Formats: sequence, C-alpha cells, structure tokens
Amino acid sequence: MTAYINRRALLRGGAGLAISSAFLAACGGKDDDAPAAAGGAKSFGALNYQLSWVKNVEFAGAYLADSKGYYTAAGFSSVNLMAGGPTVSQDAIVASGKALIGISSPDITAAAILKGAELVVVGAQYQKNPFAIVSLAGTPISTPQDLIGKKIGVQATNEPVWNAFLKANNLDPSKITKVPAQFDPSPLVSKEVDGWFSFFTNEPNLLKVKGVETATMLLNDHGYPMVSEVYVVKKSSLTSDRDKLKAVLTGDVKGWTDSLADPKAGADLAATKYGKDLGLDAAEQALESAAQNTVVQTADTKANGLFTITDELVDETIKTLALGGVTITKEQLFDLSLIKELYTENPSLKAAS
Repeated sequence: MTAYINRRALLRGGAGLAISSAFLAACGGKDDDAPAAAGGAKSFGALNYQLSWVKNVEFAGAYLADSKGYYTAAGFSSVNLMAGGPTVSQDAIVASGKALIGISSPDITAAAILKGAELVVVGAQYQKNPFAIVSLAGTPISTPQDLIGKKIGVQATNEPVWNAFLKANNLDPSKITKVPAQFDPSPLVSKEVDGWFSFFTNEPNLLKVKGVETATMLLNDHGYPMVSEVYVVKKSSLTSDRDKLKAVLTGDVKGWTDSLADPKAGADLAATKYGKDLGLDAAEQALESAAQNTVVQTADTKANGLFTITDELVDETIKTLALGGVTITKEQLFDLSLIKELYTENPSLKAAS
C-alpha cells in the first residue's frame, strides 16, 4: 500500500513542493544527435521517459507502447521507463535533461516553474482531477452539500486540496468534521467516518475486490476541475527535440488507444512485468485501468485526440490552481502547439483514438 500512500503527497497543492534550485538550474543532459538509420529513416537513440510514480497501472499506455514496439517504430532504439516514487522529483529530472519527457501534475509543475524551472505542459492523459470523496454505497455522499454534518477522513498531505475544494464550493469548514486519517480506509468500512478523501481509481477499487461497494464524488465535477497526469518537457526541447517529442506522443497515443480497447492488457503488464516487484493484484489493477480510462477518453478527446486540452479546460485548471494558492498564467504553464501539430500531421492517430 505504500505506493498509494505517498502518491497523494506528490499530487497535493504544489505550493509546498521542495525542488533543489541547483537541480532545476542544471542544463546538461541533452542527448547527442543520434545517427540516421539505414535508408535515411529517423533514429532518435534511447528514450528516457520519467514516470510520475511507481510502475503500477497508471502508465498502462506506456507499457503497451513499449511492449508492442510503438516507440521503436517511431524511431527510438530503446526505451527506459523511469519509475517515480516518494523520493523522486519527476519535474526536476526532466528539467535537468536526464529525461526527455515526464508525467506530472499541474500543481507540481506550476510550483517548479514558479521556482525557475524551464518547463512546460504539452498535453494531459487525465482530463479530470482524480481526487474524490468516497462513501459507502448505502449512504452515498453525492454533492458537496451532502458533506455538511458529516465526518470525513482527510490525510494531512491532502489538506491543501481539501481546503481549496471547500473554498470552491463555499462550504463552511466548521460545519464538517474533518477527521485526521492515514491511508487505510478501514475507518470508512467500520463507519467511524462517513466519507474518505481518495483517488477515485484507488481506494474504491481496493475495497471493491474485498466486497465493499462504494460511491464516489469527483472533486472535478464539483467546482475543482483540473487536468492531471500531464506531459512535461523542457521548453528548449520544443525546438531542439520537437520530432522526438512527437515520436513519444505517437507511441503513447497508440498505447493508450490499446488500453482503452482492453483495460486488462495494461493491468496484466503492470502486475506481471513492469511492476512485478510491487506485488500488484492484477484483478484490482484491471479495475483501476477501467476507471482511469473514463478520464483519459472523454467527449473532448474523442473529438480532438488523446492528450489534447481544450481552451476551457486550460482556463479551469489555472483557476483551480489559484484556489490552492498557486498563481500562474496559462502561457507560463501550457504550450499545446505540439499535440495539435501531431494530429494535424497524422490525422489517422485522432481517428484511432
């Protein structure tokens, strides 16, 4: 369970994120230009791809892209999917040039940028914020107003998001009993609390495999919208390595398209290959995979292509970050020209996704 415990510490409000300024200032690490492959085809050399967390099913699309050869078909000679974790600052690794691209969260990346990191978000896997209030199915919490008079288990690391959510919904904190909690949802099962702060992909499915049915209320759907699992790159790589970045995204579009078609495929790869040492439960991972697919593919991504972000969602994300005390402009945080260019040049990718 440790992987899930610390996950939220990384994705809470980014104002408290500590990143070494020396690390962020590092400008080395750019790969030497790879030699052209035989016949004039592009050869990009090895791909270093930084994940935002340990190798669980969150990265199903990347596992499928790697195992099916989509990255090598796009021009890479090999692929290094670099695990994240509680001691890994994914944004700092990308900023240093040790990884070409990484997965992160807007609050973390915004905080890094405000500290001087030359980073930018070029797309998003999750079109919705994954935080939720989880309750038992028999006594569901369905709206923010339902929280009034209830006891809600909230982890200390999640309090910035919790407080911003209350602010977004004009809820008086004194009318809700916040119960200090860890990450084992047993107090919800035993009815010591009425609701539980969680990722909608996580605790609900951990409980489901134990026979406990839950209800989830996504914060995203109630005043706290924000993209997540965003693609982060160095600003300079948009010029120096633009074709490489498009090659990565091409592989990921294909991999995630496969994951959408078969949620179990990426879950099996997480449990038996990429995250084999984590002791993952394949059945539970499959449930998480199916759940995350609902925020990977939306009406907007069906229309515009996977990882695209609408102007409206960009604006909503900026406003949500401000609720948590992170003030940044959309021009500072986002550059979506790359993903738009990818689909313009390869319309078949949009059709596939």
